[in-house]
Amino acid sequence: MATPNYSYEKRQKELAKKKKKEEKLKRKAEGKPDLPDDDTPDGESGDAGTPPAEPAA
Repeated sequence: MATPNYSYEKRQKELAKKKKKEEKLKRKAEGKPDLPDDDTPDGESGDAGTPPAEPAA
């Protein structure tokens, strides 16, 4: 049985992480939000900087 090539797996993880980071920076540079809010309908922008208020018990 062949032994696992851990260095290859690690390199692939690093490349995927780097690619994801570059895509995130690209989206930020374009001024688009990272992820759409679940509470807002498509096409509307919500206030992503503050969490939604919780109702008082």
